Amino acid sequence: MKTIANVSEVNTNLSNKKNKKIKENRVFNIVNIIFLTVFTIIIIYPIWNIVVKSFSSPDTISHVGLRLWPEEFSLVNYKLVFNDPTIWNSFLISILKTVVGVVTHVLLTAMVAYGMSKQNLIGRNFYTILGVGTMFFSGGMIPTYLLMRSLGLLDSFWVYIIPSLFSYYDMLILMNFFREIPNSLEESAKIDGAGVWTIFSRIVLPLSTPVLATIALFNGVYQWNDYMTAKLYISNEALYPIQMKLYEIIVQTQAAANMQSTTSVVIPTTSESIQLATIVIATVPIVLVYPFLQKYFISGMMIGAVKE
Repeated sequence: MKTIANVSEVNTNLSNKKNKKIKENRVFNIVNIIFLTVFTIIIIYPIWNIVVKSFSSPDTISHVGLRLWPEEFSLVNYKLVFNDPTIWNSFLISILKTVVGVVTHVLLTAMVAYGMSKQNLIGRNFYTILGVGTMFFSGGMIPTYLLMRSLGLLDSFWVYIIPSLFSYYDMLILMNFFREIPNSLEESAKIDGAGVWTIFSRIVLPLSTPVLATIALFNGVYQWNDYMTAKLYISNEALYPIQMKLYEIIVQTQAAANMQSTTSVVIPTTSESIQLATIVIATVPIVLVYPFLQKYFISGMMIGAVKE
């Protein structure tokens, strides 16, 4: 009887613990859902507010508070931006420099990372010291400008590509990923007569899709959003990327607004409305591309950046 009673008591305790754990998990889930919902709203609403205001009439932007929809729907802000005949050329330059920049950056960085992942590489420690130094020190703006001039990269499309061909930080991520590829794969390929380039292109790169997509996303966002390169090294407007062109539109609109404040000239839009429209235009391409790379992004970051 005592044994039956003890078993019953143990079962009761286990049941109570199980119920308690279920209640704790339920409370945690509720709190977690509330927190994530509030956090998501905090992130999404400012973005949505920018979109709403960009489609609002310029006259209403100054007094429009929190709105879910445009108070007076208008496309005048976007018309002003796209009416510039050079805007489409700037889009083409941005697309070209992003595509070419990402492909060349990923390939060159991957080649260096593959070599650095080999313990028997001659001078590996020396290369590591040089690479780490570039992460903390730079020549500065003026020496860099003089270097670009001496290389003949001023007013050249290649000023967008060559300086960003390699990143030591991205190389570290790729190198740690390559180290996790089993050596047996390469050894079996060598037995079959495969050379270094064959192993790299047909074995290493296909197995590295997640981390390569991560690096491509990093560099693609940088290339698309970069306008300082054009501001410093490009004076030919035919080579302006979209970010630099939109920067010019904002500056010109602000100058026109200042002129309006001192004259009776009526301008059909405002500086703030143009800024909001340009933000949307510049953000949409990255927002459209990101979902296709999202499935690789997290796995690439975790696998490439963590080394046991």
